[in-house]
Amino acid sequence: MDLAIALDSNSPIPLHQQLYEELRQAILSGRLLPGERILSTRTLAKSLSISRSTVTTSYEQLLSEGYLETIVGSGTFVCTQLPDDLLRSTSVESAIKITRPQVKLSGYGATLIEADNFLRVVEPELPINFRYGRPALEQFPIKLWRKLLSRYCCSNLHWLDYSTDLLGDKPLREAIARYLSRSRAVNCIPEQVLIVNGTQQALDLIVRLFIEPDDVIALEDPGYLSARLIFKTQGAKLLPIAVDESGLVVKDLAYSNEQIRLVYVTPSHQFPTGATLSLPRRLELLAWAQQTGALIIEDDYDSEYRYGDRPIPALQGLDQSDSVLYIGTFSKVLFPSLRIGYLVLPKSLVSPFAGAKWLSDRHLPLLEQQVLADFIEEGHLERHIRRMRELYDQRRQVLVKVLKVHFGDRSTILGEKAGLHLMVRLHTPLCDEEIIQRAASVGVAMMSAAPHYLKPHPSGEFIFGYGELKEQQLEEGILRLAKILTMM
Repeated sequence: MDLAIALDSNSPIPLHQQLYEELRQAILSGRLLPGERILSTRTLAKSLSISRSTVTTSYEQLLSEGYLETIVGSGTFVCTQLPDDLLRSTSVESAIKITRPQVKLSGYGATLIEADNFLRVVEPELPINFRYGRPALEQFPIKLWRKLLSRYCCSNLHWLDYSTDLLGDKPLREAIARYLSRSRAVNCIPEQVLIVNGTQQALDLIVRLFIEPDDVIALEDPGYLSARLIFKTQGAKLLPIAVDESGLVVKDLAYSNEQIRLVYVTPSHQFPTGATLSLPRRLELLAWAQQTGALIIEDDYDSEYRYGDRPIPALQGLDQSDSVLYIGTFSKVLFPSLRIGYLVLPKSLVSPFAGAKWLSDRHLPLLEQQVLADFIEEGHLERHIRRMRELYDQRRQVLVKVLKVHFGDRSTILGEKAGLHLMVRLHTPLCDEEIIQRAASVGVAMMSAAPHYLKPHPSGEFIFGYGELKEQQLEEGILRLAKILTMM
């Protein structure tokens, strides 16, 4: 028993009576559980710096009233069954409620209450789930990762201590800078890379540093829901900008009368439509940002996975005016629970971001950062990406094929050239909720694109994730869906 007990030697109430009340309340409140062994009189007296006779007197009163019981050779225990009158007194005490004024939440907290329906989405446990954003976890090289973990666990204990680097583990930042230069044509040095706890934290830091209530953030419509919620909780005014087959319609930014502070884009693989921001529009967006002084948030969440087309360089690599904040993550290419991402910053912004990150959570776990640095530098990351790109391409082709076979011109497939999901328009008179319910009745979970829109939108649009589903599941899921949608 390790129990906080407060005794006042200056009180007119005798110490043994104070101790009795403290122990009695601990039993009634559940801090001391029925059947729990309590300290001996000698041990408790020593820990409280009081006489043993004081403790003995308190214990004897508790024993006589049925709170405690002594088992010869074992010690003193809380009674497993308390007297009836004690139970009645407890219920009376618990019925007395103290009222207080309602706690007032900040604007941030109030917005989270409004967003509760989005934050508490419960995924249905169905045999086939077309949820998006999930990699094929069974393909991750876990034995290799375990080997790299053992390398640091056995060699030193440096990873157990606090990190002194505000930006994150330096070898990891160096590895990321080299990787981004090779694979994404990002122009940066390690001192511009900030290690963050995924895309969510990167976005949170950005809005903390740049957005005051009612400042305007432009974003794609439809777009990434979590980003929208982060912007909204900071009190930003959201300006939805349309998306077409060439990505964000940049001219709508120029035509807006709003003073836009930030614009959020997913140029390599627009979420959720899958469109790629064309080169002319990239240059147009950069020119607009340079002219207006706005900053561009480039979320490059799954650009590693392109099929058939040549990889498209990052928007950041084209930037000549320090207008782009570049976000990347390892959640899709490795595994979501790793919770390591990165933010590539203009040199002038590194210091405030480093300070904000330190105040937010000090630093990420060092062990995982060190292991990831080796995973990248030794070539394992790019080999893994190549292997997964081939696997996902096969699954993508299967999904596209079965959609065309079973739906034909009753569906329109969008964004099939990249990523881990497709967006599909189903041409049916049924509403989204009816389609979702019918699919669930045959063991298929579907996700409507409707929550990702700010402006009025067409019904019948769904996001089909295929990264974690095997080919047989993809075929069976679309077959079941086709059957229930033709039963009209």
